[in-house]
Amino acid sequence: MMGERTVAQEALFYEFSLERHVPAHHLLRAIDLFVDLSGIRAHLRPFYSDTGRPSIDPELMIRMLIVGYCFGIRSERRLCDEVHLNLAYRWFCRLGLEGDVPDHSTFSKNRHGRFRDSDLLREVFETTVRRCMAEGLVGGEGFAVDASLIKADANRQNGVPGKDGLAPETANHAVREYLTVLDDAAFGAATPVVPKFISPADPAARWTAAHGGQAFFAYATNYLIDLKHAVIMDVEATTAVRQAEVGAARTMIGRTQDRFGTWPEKLVADAAYGSAENLAWLVHERGIEPHIPVFDKSTRRDGTFSRSDFAYDHDRDLYICPDGKELRQFRRPFAVPRDGIDPEGLMRYRAIKSDCDACSLKPKCCPKDPARKILRSIHEGARDMARDIAATDAYVTSRRERKKVEMLFAHLKRILKLDRLRLRGPCGARDEFLLAATAQNLRKMAKLMPAGAPPLAA
Repeated sequence: MMGERTVAQEALFYEFSLERHVPAHHLLRAIDLFVDLSGIRAHLRPFYSDTGRPSIDPELMIRMLIVGYCFGIRSERRLCDEVHLNLAYRWFCRLGLEGDVPDHSTFSKNRHGRFRDSDLLREVFETTVRRCMAEGLVGGEGFAVDASLIKADANRQNGVPGKDGLAPETANHAVREYLTVLDDAAFGAATPVVPKFISPADPAARWTAAHGGQAFFAYATNYLIDLKHAVIMDVEATTAVRQAEVGAARTMIGRTQDRFGTWPEKLVADAAYGSAENLAWLVHERGIEPHIPVFDKSTRRDGTFSRSDFAYDHDRDLYICPDGKELRQFRRPFAVPRDGIDPEGLMRYRAIKSDCDACSLKPKCCPKDPARKILRSIHEGARDMARDIAATDAYVTSRRERKKVEMLFAHLKRILKLDRLRLRGPCGARDEFLLAATAQNLRKMAKLMPAGAPPLAA
């Protein structure tokens, strides 16, 4: 017999507990164990007035942002709707059943005001890093660094030629923010090359075709991770050029050492970080082993001898060619000593023309030049160290471990949905990258440290 729904009289009283209705295995339950926002009120106190109406609780807004970035909800309007309807989100945000959800405009006002001025989002991120260290998830022995391009909120069809610049009448908020970072090594000062196109909506976004397809406006998010459990130790937003990414790696290494006292023994990276200057900085200034491919263009492709075919004599500071002849910087002493270093940091070692003319190997050495010369960087010692490391078994392991940072970028784009920015400008990119890295660290701890498990440090 077909049943029929009966209309029951509504009860006068209900007994309902959010605590009982959020499943024990829910991700937010695990994340909540590692969220410590006890210090944000003291951190923000100088940015609030002592008089007037009470504001929205900043801890509530940060918890809502954590929910949004953990579950790929980056629209503030949609986030408010989801927190209003989802019981687990309400439980995590300490709202209860009758708590009011802030208006979406409140997020914009605080993000562009107090949160940004106080650098609160970085403080929240670094709190998660300290918790990861306390739980034993950070080894501190090996780090890896890499960068990934994230599309900016700028239409590629609306770009203007970079050589024309931006007209004075277009000096909107985005242009003014761009002008403030023109001297920043992570943005305007990263390279003197004028981009092909500039976006009036977000001038700091860089026009790039690095992915091989259609060019687009983008920023770069830079991760410095610990290799033990792929915990993100630091994150930095830069323009989408290699010079800025290398500079960001130095910034993150220095900041991590200052903030957390971590001093890694090795750094793993790809060839983009293998310039002579960067390798020398790692080896001589930081004492870090570079598990990095050397960026080297000395190998010739026309069949003639490359620089690797010449042996360098460290004691006498000269090169010996395959025929046994010497290549020196100077053949006589000078009254005023010379270092022989050009503005690019290179030294030139030259053979004697008479030796090359009489040499039977000249067609394979310098067929178009009267004598052979070799360029040597002033940082060649650090490059040689990186080459020696590349021949070890530890280097093979490091190349495999480097994939951990690439997996974090894949998780960032596919799971957290951060393949395109919603906020504009360098500050907007920093905010989004910091919140996303915070969410990834919290999810990491929730996965590796379930409720009731002892800390790995024990």
